[in-house]
Amino acid sequence: MKLVSYSLNGKNLLGLYINQKIYNVADAGKLLGKAGSLTMKELLDGEEKTMNETREIEAKVKEGKVHMPSFLWSELKIVAPVPEPTSCRDGYAFRQHVAAARRNRKVDMIEEFDEYPIFYFTNHNAIQGPGDVWCMPDHFRQLDFELEAAVVIGKRGRNIRAAQADQYIAGYTIMNDISARQLQMEEMKLNLGPAKGKDFSTAIGPYLVTPDELQSFLTAPKEDHTGNRYNLTMKCHVNGIQVSEGNMAQMDWTFAEIIERCAYGVDIIPGDVIGSGTVGTGCFLELNGTGKLNDSNYPVQWLQEGDVVEMTIDGLGCLSNTIRKVEDKFSILDLKKK
Repeated sequence: MKLVSYSLNGKNLLGLYINQKIYNVADAGKLLGKAGSLTMKELLDGEEKTMNETREIEAKVKEGKVHMPSFLWSELKIVAPVPEPTSCRDGYAFRQHVAAARRNRKVDMIEEFDEYPIFYFTNHNAIQGPGDVWCMPDHFRQLDFELEAAVVIGKRGRNIRAAQADQYIAGYTIMNDISARQLQMEEMKLNLGPAKGKDFSTAIGPYLVTPDELQSFLTAPKEDHTGNRYNLTMKCHVNGIQVSEGNMAQMDWTFAEIIERCAYGVDIIPGDVIGSGTVGTGCFLELNGTGKLNDSNYPVQWLQEGDVVEMTIDGLGCLSNTIRKVEDKFSILDLKKK
């Protein structure tokens, strides 16, 4: 299934995206004598019961047995597929990105990367979907995109082993971990973070794709790893120009292994969002560093006001965001004590 959340009359509602049309799940359910989840939260909180019910609704819609109005994408205000996630973690799954970033800083690859997957918590209240990303002045000091995939948890669990962890994934989506690099780099000198440089906006979308939709793209994990990987091309365009390309199959740590670590001694719950970390070449920080390493005259690039960032992943759609500037001169960088 492709599940979409949209805003109508001040409420976030749940839709099925079928053949370029959106069908309200709750309305379709009523016509079939089923409850039908009103929101993505209701769907995820109900775990397997509501997910299976929604699959039945989808099947009836596809068979033409539900006669109801549908919407075109352009007719609705699309929001993040999980508009109010219970938490948001971001992993560090792609060795290529980590190795390139460290090489560009002229430091050795850290051996711990190959020992265990890591993640950090980011601001789940700053999750957004397609559309405008509003940035303060300090955010524009080396504003960056990060091309990632993400999973959404659909079942509560604790102390989950990687061999079973894929069963806890409700679906997959695209993630743009938008980053203010100067804020990030300053705070990380204190060996804490990233935090303030990444807490203002994380975009996910355009919809949530359930694992069954991706079965034909399944590929084996890398040697000595456990869990599903998918052969899905990942690309990022800025103002129509391709700047990045990778593949989800390049993940060294699988989502299953990341979930295993996340759930150690704590509950993961429906609605948790977990990002993959940046694919190789998946941000300007890495691209600029590699360019400068090879050519001192390389013209560095950062996101600017008005830029349109479009991320595509095979099977997961296209997430489009436009960078906007808040008309406010307030700078926390200017508040630093001298």
